[in-house]
Amino acid sequence: MSGADGGLGKVVVNRAMSLDGFIAGPDDAMDWIIEFSTEYAFPEVVQATGAMLIGRGTYEAARRMSAEDTAYDGGPVFVLTHRPPDEPERGTTFLTGDLAEAVTTARAAAGGKNLEVLGADLASQCLQRGLVDEVLVYVLPVLLGDGVRFSTSGLGRVDLEPFGNEQSGPVTMLRFRVRKPTDRDVRPPSAGPAAG
Repeated sequence: MSGADGGLGKVVVNRAMSLDGFIAGPDDAMDWIIEFSTEYAFPEVVQATGAMLIGRGTYEAARRMSAEDTAYDGGPVFVLTHRPPDEPERGTTFLTGDLAEAVTTARAAAGGKNLEVLGADLASQCLQRGLVDEVLVYVLPVLLGDGVRFSTSGLGRVDLEPFGNEQSGPVTMLRFRVRKPTDRDVRPPSAGPAAG
């Protein structure tokens, strides 16, 4: 995928993360993020976002937080799930198809802006399938010790190229391009140990 594909925006994995690598605390707690997100914002990210694709777990965690001040206008919200609700929430589209089709659908709805991908499992699947253009991480000054890790254990190696960092108070935003296999240096296979 590329931002140059027919005027479509980029596919961006967007997450807040504790310094020790968690995107949610125990029991999917994300209240610690709210402490920072309201006061230390990056409005250019919101302005560049046209739609969001999230996994069901992230959707449920966000619903539990709805009493908090979590207003974030990232455009239409798409939830990829195997278990759509009987009565979907107004303004949210539930998708049950293939991952690549879900990305295509949500990206088309972004109106030429970026598609944000949220949630550890969904983001890891998108990264594994080569569907992500960029990774954006807000590093928050907190250690959680336990919770939901930045990526799932089966992700494997994904090479990234840093292209930006910005500070807003105690929050550091890091930006990376995902290096596609064709972008990586081609190294000859090792000849093995020398005979001696």
